[in-house]
Amino acid sequence: MEQHALNNPETQRHPLIELFAIAAPTIATMATYTVMQFTDSLMVAHIQPPSPSYVAAQSNAGMWTWIAMCFPVALVGIVNTFVAQHLGRGEPRKGAAYAWAGLWFSLAFWLLIVPCVAIFPWIFEHFLGHEGQTLEIEIGYARICLLGSVFTMLARSVAQFFFGLHRATVPLIGGLSAITVNVAANFLLIFGYLGFPAMGVNGAAVGTVIGAFTEFAVLMFIFLGPTHNTRFGTRASWRPSLRPILDILRLGWPSGTMMINEMICWGYMMTALMPRAGKAAGDSADVHNVVGWIALKYMHLAFMPSVGMSIALTAIVGKFMGMGRPDLAAKRTWLGLSVTMGYMGLCGLLMVVFREEAINNFITKGYDPAIKQRMIEIGGWVLTIAAVFQIFDALGMSMNGALRGAGDTLIPGLAFIVLSWTILIGGGHLMVALRPDLGSIGPWIAAATYIIVLGVVLLVRFLGGKWKTMSVIEPHFDTSVISGLPGEGLALVSDGAAEVTSGSPG
Repeated sequence: MEQHALNNPETQRHPLIELFAIAAPTIATMATYTVMQFTDSLMVAHIQPPSPSYVAAQSNAGMWTWIAMCFPVALVGIVNTFVAQHLGRGEPRKGAAYAWAGLWFSLAFWLLIVPCVAIFPWIFEHFLGHEGQTLEIEIGYARICLLGSVFTMLARSVAQFFFGLHRATVPLIGGLSAITVNVAANFLLIFGYLGFPAMGVNGAAVGTVIGAFTEFAVLMFIFLGPTHNTRFGTRASWRPSLRPILDILRLGWPSGTMMINEMICWGYMMTALMPRAGKAAGDSADVHNVVGWIALKYMHLAFMPSVGMSIALTAIVGKFMGMGRPDLAAKRTWLGLSVTMGYMGLCGLLMVVFREEAINNFITKGYDPAIKQRMIEIGGWVLTIAAVFQIFDALGMSMNGALRGAGDTLIPGLAFIVLSWTILIGGGHLMVALRPDLGSIGPWIAAATYIIVLGVVLLVRFLGGKWKTMSVIEPHFDTSVISGLPGEGLALVSDGAAEVTSGSPG
């Protein structure tokens, strides 16, 4: 296999330009998911007659559907690391096998979680204690979304391949296609326009599935297309291969375990502890439930683009680790952290300044004035608390993304598990017991404490430097592929066919 470096002006780019060339499309991709979720809830909130049950039920069901499928989604996230490290080593064609392994994993896990359709009613009614209209809506929404979740899992597998190649514009195209189709389907199916039946919240579920299918179809079309097949052998690697499957399991299981653990904790807090805290304060459970979800939608506007930066850092750190340059990986991590903290800090400021207007956007005409005022009051406090932990959330996500790119997943995973159960859940229950008058604000204080402590723990892990000595792929490395300004960027040609320029987003 012939490998050599090219003198390309793009390899001399300023680190900030290089970072954004990779991160900007990734951030935009995650922003499309956020806009899609935000729009779904905003449209559901306008179903008539008005009721807080609509957004609460949709969000509760969406959370537990996500819990069912988040393990495989997190597991295949490690595809990014392997593809990026092979890219850094000058062997980008080896990445396609990991994408296919992720696809087979996703399909197998979907077959395993489909039976959850039968147990969701029990979870909502007996475990969470929901009833009435909220329970009925939750069951219908969750069933539809879970049956269609296979498209979400498959799409994430292919997207991680492109993130690892630093071609994040491809997932962006898929995400934009998904949101366009999703919003159009929602208008038709939620409200019954153009002769379609008005399905209400169930229409939002069907629209979500149609959007996910669209994203998967677009990504697979590009993945299997002649350009990527010629450069990366995407069609030839479709057969299940033991090596990439074992590699994904070896490094991916801590991330998968971390994700499902954290989602169970957050799901329990949002769907069980929040309503319980509301009752303890003498309020309606639905009011505290829906206000928590409304506030979380705005947190996602800050959170999800930062997840995009975290994914980009995984790819960037992975590439430099594959090159044998942990020093450059560290520099890019600090740069990415600075950008993320600046963005989330600004979002926190906006949450405080516009807290009442933000909550009021989800309150339609016809609400009881007393309920409306209580929702705005609680929501304002929740957004203020969220503003406090934005900087630490940015810290945790950036450190976690960088550590994952180096293959350091076990200790961060353990930190997530221990802290989520002790501080998020244990602290949340403690606040309800000691200060029931605070209602759901008490558990949100515990959540803020959890995010702050987690961010500090992950920072300490990164500063410890253990990640610099970890090996993800075989240690063989041909240093002849490196040239240019002390490794600040690469242009690699692998197998005489696959030209990949550092920082190339697509």
